[in-house]
Amino acid sequence: MITRRTFIKTTALAVAGTALPARSWAQVPGANGDVRVAVIGLNSRGKSHIDAFTKLAGVRLVALCDVDTAILNPAAQSLRDKGHPVETFVDVRELLARPDIDAISIATPNHWHALLTVWACQAGKDVYLEKPTCHNPWEGRQIIAAAAKYGRVIQVGAQCRSSDSLAEAVAWVRAGNLGRLNAVRGLCYKPRPSIGLTTGPQPVPATVDYDLWVGPAPMVPPRRKMFHYNWHWFWATGNGDIGNQGIHQMDIARWFLGEPALAPRTLSVGGRLGYVDDAETANSQIVVHDYPKAPLIFEVRGLPTDSYHGAKIGVVAHCEGGTVVVPTYTTANAYDGDGKLLKSFSGESNHYENFIDVVRSRRTADLRCPIAEGHVSTCLCHTANISHRLGAGVPQGELREKIRGNTAMAESFGRMAEHLSKDGVDLDKTPATLGFPLALDPSTERFIGNDAANALLTREYRAPFVVPQIA
Repeated sequence: MITRRTFIKTTALAVAGTALPARSWAQVPGANGDVRVAVIGLNSRGKSHIDAFTKLAGVRLVALCDVDTAILNPAAQSLRDKGHPVETFVDVRELLARPDIDAISIATPNHWHALLTVWACQAGKDVYLEKPTCHNPWEGRQIIAAAAKYGRVIQVGAQCRSSDSLAEAVAWVRAGNLGRLNAVRGLCYKPRPSIGLTTGPQPVPATVDYDLWVGPAPMVPPRRKMFHYNWHWFWATGNGDIGNQGIHQMDIARWFLGEPALAPRTLSVGGRLGYVDDAETANSQIVVHDYPKAPLIFEVRGLPTDSYHGAKIGVVAHCEGGTVVVPTYTTANAYDGDGKLLKSFSGESNHYENFIDVVRSRRTADLRCPIAEGHVSTCLCHTANISHRLGAGVPQGELREKIRGNTAMAESFGRMAEHLSKDGVDLDKTPATLGFPLALDPSTERFIGNDAANALLTREYRAPFVVPQIA
């Protein structure tokens, strides 16, 4: 069996230009038998991955990996009790060195997504990659390059792309049934409580291999009482709710617009409002991605709020002749200008099955959410957060004056300010952050004349967990 030391050595050679030997599909057992899958990261979305893959015909779940044995061992035992014998791994490098695994499913914290995916490609594995595709934009480009260089299948876990009903709704709007598309608005109205204040570094659970958990991120002790999940709200490991829940709705909104690239202009307004805790990311945020065709507006509300056009976690396409509301992952409703229901779209989907079908066929054009699509939608979340991180708190009156010329932002901020007031937030005493207005070249995915913003397109990596640049 290849050791972790050997795996690191071989991947380093691949990055240097000596690629791991590619296997033809005819040599892979999954081509003529079961596709053998391993799930990595078991605490949250990983549970859904396990459930989905164990239900698919022609798929055999053969391994689980997690750095927390308190999560790993019970999950494995539960599967064994149900007749699914699985091997367990704490160190993913040992799992990837196994030749009897065809594909991996990644549901780890965000900061591990890119390195795991590149390593998997180098090891000859196909990948089902949970959203967001990457922790920063540069990483996403390395994943795209790795998939092409090593001939791997990568499906991004934006499962709405496998919804035939949403595809029909998107096509219906694009066909002009409600006239011109004026704007598309994504909604992440998902109340999140405070994670609390700590008095200093918090202990790591004894069952966690913290070196492996941290991986590419800086080796610093956690500042959160709940070790698992609350990493979402720290920049070193997460991307806030816009990059957590919001990536789904960002992707659907971009799908309606039909935009293949990042927006040339982006502005964020928001902050961590309503409570004071150790978390860093915004819990209230408005983003306007200013596309030439129509703006993509995104709203995050982490405090209790009313719905918007009947949706809380969804999308609203504003057209000159009415609206299309997407209130769930698989349904949509079209209304005329008077609010009369014109048409409903509904149906089921199976994103995991689509992935397995393409693993077998190798026809990557059949993927419902290939890595290139997932990358752009993910990076709309990243550019939004970059605008926010480069901004500063501005008194409410001054903020309103500064955004007055941005119609989409001004209208959205007015509603957000009203919502926050109902939740007891005084924006005069606790100013929202006016993000830095960003200009970007979509062809290069770099900001124009802004070194500080470009520095946030990537990060410093902690050896040996360095995401390689793929030539």
